[in-house]
Amino acid sequence: MSHVKPKKKTAKRKYRKPLGYDFTVLFIVLILVLFGVVMIFSSSYYYTMTTERFHNDMFYFLKRQSLWAVLGIVAMVGMMHIPYTLWRRFAKLAYWLSNLFLLALPFVGTEAGGQKRWLGIGSLSFQPSEFTKIAVILFLSSYVIEHRKELANLKGFFKACCVLLLPVALIAISNFSSALLVGLMGATILFVASPRVWYFGAAIAGAIPLCGLAVAIPKFRYRLTRIKTWLDPWADPTGDGFQTIQSLYALASGGLFGLGLGQSRQKTFIPEAYNDIIFAIICEELGIVGAALVILLFAVLIWRGIRIAMNAKDSYGMLVATGITAVIAFQSIINIGVVTNTIPNTGQPLPFISYGGTSLLFLMAMVGMLLNISRYPKDREN
Repeated sequence: MSHVKPKKKTAKRKYRKPLGYDFTVLFIVLILVLFGVVMIFSSSYYYTMTTERFHNDMFYFLKRQSLWAVLGIVAMVGMMHIPYTLWRRFAKLAYWLSNLFLLALPFVGTEAGGQKRWLGIGSLSFQPSEFTKIAVILFLSSYVIEHRKELANLKGFFKACCVLLLPVALIAISNFSSALLVGLMGATILFVASPRVWYFGAAIAGAIPLCGLAVAIPKFRYRLTRIKTWLDPWADPTGDGFQTIQSLYALASGGLFGLGLGQSRQKTFIPEAYNDIIFAIICEELGIVGAALVILLFAVLIWRGIRIAMNAKDSYGMLVATGITAVIAFQSIINIGVVTNTIPNTGQPLPFISYGGTSLLFLMAMVGMLLNISRYPKDREN
């Protein structure tokens, strides 16, 4: 009689997705950054050649943005290799340090465009609002996890809102558009973390009087003018409506395939066309097709960011990825909305494309953090 050895029971094993980065995010960001360098040169060389302070150096903005792009790539690669959980230890410090920077702005900040938005000496300066984005993402994500039970009641939710509103209010003193962006980013984190959706209705109702106050104060009355300009830019075509009108002309003259790279006419009229309004130059030189491809890249990037957040191995990674994705999404929407006159004029650079070293550096550092989160997905059963 033959003896049959009983089969050993094998436990149902779990496997972890191979520890690889989301290379779709990496490639899209690199494409956008390189494309931004090209478009900054295309939209700025006429301005530098016709402005005395640049000494006819047509490569002035190209060289500076290229340097910041290299530094941004270094920051992104560095953040890719640092476990995102490590930053939670420094979240509170970063949060209060960012508030300290914002408090110092009115007293020791460098003035540009009539507003004090920079800290530093000479070329070694940065915008505290950019650092605040990272600080708020890290600290607010940690705060709502530690006080998750409290978020189920209105008092606890109000405390979490106060954590967000402090830096938002400090930024709004000198930069309303950045305050709006940080507010939307933080609200997205709270929306994902909060078990009571109707609390947001109460928060919006409470924010309405604050918005009215922001318009009523004489110092901030210009915001009401921007709304009037948005509704009818042709009411003041050579004043407040000038930039909006010239942007719309650029969109219209580009047609389907554009005038060709470097062939924009409106960059000779639009002030600082290489900056917040660069999407208009993209539309004029590359047409609707080129602009649609740029929007498609942003859409895929945002989609991948949402997937990274959904697949994060823990709640902290999920909320941090949500905040980073929200920054890219809202900043893109605001910039494109302003250029197309879909929303009132407010200054926000187009992520990875517009000229600006501080914005590019901190944004790419955040992408590096997002890529690190993508390396640690939650376990899935076989």
